[in-house]
Amino acid sequence: MRRQASRGLAMMLQKLNDINPVTLDPKLDAERLGKQIDRVRDYMLDGRWHTLEEISLHTGAPPASASARLRDLRKPKFGCYFVERRRAGHPKAGIWEYRIGNRGEQLVFLS
Repeated sequence: MRRQASRGLAMMLQKLNDINPVTLDPKLDAERLGKQIDRVRDYMLDGRWHTLEEISLHTGAPPASASARLRDLRKPKFGCYFVERRRAGHPKAGIWEYRIGNRGEQLVFLS
């Protein structure tokens, strides 16, 4: 699964590079982002709620990158995980928590 994620990320980076060659370079970015998606996925597989700050702290991925990797995990080439989100803390604070479920399945948890 990890090699599949890294390979899928490399293909995605190549497509992005074709569109905007200044932003991403598969030779420079594919390995780093492939490892990043593996770390985010492995951390999130506990089924618990985590903020982007927590994900960043435990994976070493900057919060914006952790958010991007959560979006990637929804895609079929990265596992088609169900990513659920909810507001955390004060509703006006703009803080969200995320958790992922089994590939292609919606989470069913009792609170």
